[in-house]
Amino acid sequence: MIRLLSLTLIRGVKPLLESADLTLNPGEKVGLIGANGSGKSSLFSLLRGELHADGGDADFPAGWRVAHVAQETPALERAAVDYAIDGDTALRRLEAELAEAEAIHDGHRIGALHAALHDADAYTARARAETLLIGLGFSMEQMRRPVAGFSGGWRMRLNLAQALMCPSDLLLLDEPTNHLDLDAILWLEDWLKRYPGTLIIISHDRDFLDGVVNVIAHLDGKKLKRYGGNYSQFEVQRAIHLALGQAAFEKQKRERDHLQSFIDRFKAKASKAKQAQSRMKMLAKMEELAPIHAAASFSFEFREPERAPNPLLVMEGVAAGYSLPSPSGGGAGGEGATVAKKDASLPHPNPPPVGEGAKPVLRGLNLTLQAGQRIGLLGVNGAGKSTLIKTLVGDLPPLAGEVRQGKGLAIGYFAQHQLETLRPDQSALWHLARIAPTVREQELRDFLGGFNFSGDMASSPIEPFSGGEKARLALALIVWQRPNLLLLDEPTNHLDLETREALTVALAQFEGTLVLVSHDRHLLRATTDEFMLVAEGGLKPFDGDLDDYRDWLFKTKLAKPAETAEVAAPAVDRKEQKRLEAELRQRLSVRKKPIETRLRTLEADMERLNTRKTEVDSRLADPALYAEANKEEVKRLLRDQADLVARLEEVEGQWLEQQEQLETLLAETPA
Repeated sequence: MIRLLSLTLIRGVKPLLESADLTLNPGEKVGLIGANGSGKSSLFSLLRGELHADGGDADFPAGWRVAHVAQETPALERAAVDYAIDGDTALRRLEAELAEAEAIHDGHRIGALHAALHDADAYTARARAETLLIGLGFSMEQMRRPVAGFSGGWRMRLNLAQALMCPSDLLLLDEPTNHLDLDAILWLEDWLKRYPGTLIIISHDRDFLDGVVNVIAHLDGKKLKRYGGNYSQFEVQRAIHLALGQAAFEKQKRERDHLQSFIDRFKAKASKAKQAQSRMKMLAKMEELAPIHAAASFSFEFREPERAPNPLLVMEGVAAGYSLPSPSGGGAGGEGATVAKKDASLPHPNPPPVGEGAKPVLRGLNLTLQAGQRIGLLGVNGAGKSTLIKTLVGDLPPLAGEVRQGKGLAIGYFAQHQLETLRPDQSALWHLARIAPTVREQELRDFLGGFNFSGDMASSPIEPFSGGEKARLALALIVWQRPNLLLLDEPTNHLDLETREALTVALAQFEGTLVLVSHDRHLLRATTDEFMLVAEGGLKPFDGDLDDYRDWLFKTKLAKPAETAEVAAPAVDRKEQKRLEAELRQRLSVRKKPIETRLRTLEADMERLNTRKTEVDSRLADPALYAEANKEEVKRLLRDQADLVARLEEVEGQWLEQQEQLETLLAETPA
């Protein structure tokens, strides 16, 4: 049980918690939520023993094993799978001790350590690590690559794998979905549901919280309040507790009236019927959005586009991917390419066929984007969703086929890598003035104020901005340019719950065309009307909702990951089959070695115990022993005999267990 009693926590001169109380029971799955900067990560540091309370008490069982995700990843040459196994520090310690014992030929210590390794599931560690890494999106080939060869986002996945690999009583996860695609999030959600210990998660993903947690701990006003249930249930309870004021209700009413007005105007118009249906869906969801959004200090909306061609964009027979080396001067450059493109011309009217040096990711793409469409792109990590978006926006010229953009097309494009193209030494005001050089400064300031960039924050360099603040600025730049086509690739990364809700409402009311890639299922459900699946090198409509996609994912890509870990590729080619069988034999040989060593140790122990027992039995069989003078010796020998019988039974039981494991492995070994 975790008990926080009258807890006070101060960082610098800022009090984060003042006389806060919270009780969490063993085995509960807890969502820790609160505004950015309220102290959630500091509370995690306290639970990890890295901070001390400035007042009150924070207690949980001293023997609890605590696991968390490391924030730094050293650039190691160590293979990814071995790095994941390193998360089980107790296992690695036992392996190191075994190596020392074997070096000095300490048989008794070797035997004891093999028993301890068995208890620590050492002989299934690699298979378990491979299962974790497959679930988090790694291929078998990637698992063999050195840690230093991965980008920052993939290294964070490796750190998450380490935390999950570690046997723990308390698991602390701080924004675990930030670097994951939807397929990995669904797998992680399923894994955490089965986690037996106490779990505390900091997350801005409401669907993820809904799927995993059964308790919400809300950090607000320097206090902690416990709510039973998941995040959606918390919203309802919090709305009751807050007793929202009249102004907040009026804010919600204005948004509802705006949606209802659109529905009333266009529900009978064929060309707008689908958009009206979308607004009706959003109106139905307003009630569940109300508690957070109505109390939020931030909201915005996309201005109505001036015009929209129909179709907006057509792809015919397109191969999308990369050319190496890239053409001289190719690609969009400079800061102006970070947000929107207006009246973009056809990138390559007559592209050459795919040839040498080309790296196609997707082939045979045929897509017509009609005015008012709202498409969510689904697909596993690496399937090509971002490649498709980049091809639509023009950042990647097609390797084959044709892309035609309608006259008057204005694209608003958001992707995480674009945040890096913002000038850190310049202000939000400077960025906006670059795309609106003739507009008065006060008008630009007023606009930025609507995105919470006011006063000095609007005119100061953005270098100290958080990832969420930079994302908000990028969204502001898009909104200013009044796009009629939005191409959004993971727009919610680094956004807090309030900003996510503001984006959700704004996109639901956006009157243009939307193509969205997101791991935020709530955003996808609330803002899109149809799904398309990027899979097997192509694009096709997906007939179903996100629940159907989850079922498809677990039946195909995430089915039986442990088996996938043992055999990574289909044995179509006989040579490849032989190679896989050789790898399997080698892996099984590695797993057999400690069992065979343990068997030899146990057999030596049995021989020694049997020799000693024979000596005791022979002594007890001597009639002369039972003279009155030998009474104490008889008692001692009888005790020794009973002890030897018990120890023999124990060792024989261990030998039989190891023998069964060995026979199982021999049965798995290819002929």
